[in-house]
Amino acid sequence: MTKSGMTEVMPRLAEVEADVQGLVEAHMETLLGVRFLASEYSTGPVHGGRIDSLGLDENGSPVIVEYKRGIDAGVIHQGLFYLSWLVDHRDEFERLVRDLLGPTAASQVLWSSPRLVCIAGDFTRYDVHAVREHRRSIDLVRYRYFGSDLLGLETVASVSGGMQVSRRARRRSAAQTPGNDQEAAMAELVGAVDEALLGLGDGVHVVERRTYRAYQRLRNFACLCPPQRTKLLVYLKIDPKDVDLVPGFTRDVSDLGHHGTGDLEVQLRTPKDVERAQGLFRASYAAS
Repeated sequence: MTKSGMTEVMPRLAEVEADVQGLVEAHMETLLGVRFLASEYSTGPVHGGRIDSLGLDENGSPVIVEYKRGIDAGVIHQGLFYLSWLVDHRDEFERLVRDLLGPTAASQVLWSSPRLVCIAGDFTRYDVHAVREHRRSIDLVRYRYFGSDLLGLETVASVSGGMQVSRRARRRSAAQTPGNDQEAAMAELVGAVDEALLGLGDGVHVVERRTYRAYQRLRNFACLCPPQRTKLLVYLKIDPKDVDLVPGFTRDVSDLGHHGTGDLEVQLRTPKDVERAQGLFRASYAAS
């Protein structure tokens, strides 16, 4: 809006592919939840290729990002070609992580779910169908420039792969958890939280780590920690300053160490707490 009224900002494509790549690489953690590692990474003389961008996401999964200015049917196949190379060269990738992020990050690389993110001007329905037939973790992301300084990203399709457990299997394992009544109640609570987070929309990936379970679109939007004796802790990607904090229910942990990602801690003790947290779950999902 201007003083003279409303002004329509028309979406447009980049002049050249490198413009999109440079902008995403400069802000990769903010846009994708991925720590940037390398640009135009050579796959060696035998393989003979260059990976547009290499990164490591917030759960420790290796990420390849490939870019196309407009529509290009080859972007998915090219990305999968590089993803296969990456899986076959784990030691090389872990050395890169060690050199840039340190030995701890290198030791925690999660090879069960390497990811491919394709960012392009658009995709065809055949691209979307092809992605859904694959067993890899693939995200198709449409970009647009708005005006001179705004970039918009929209997820067109998102498929989770790797060694992730299905929703039905998680429900069954929670329901069959042995132990006393308190343990059974906590297992039911885990199942209720799982249903709530997975039910927020399509394209939710679940990544299992030893100390938390991440619920992810392009970025994590929730992390569920293993149950404590009387409560569950869920961490959300919401600024605590935007929430009316309630003692015993929500807490600002932006300055506190914890497992998973997110600055807002939600404490759940009963199914009513899960219902009470639905608005917070939706807000974090929408922001991811």
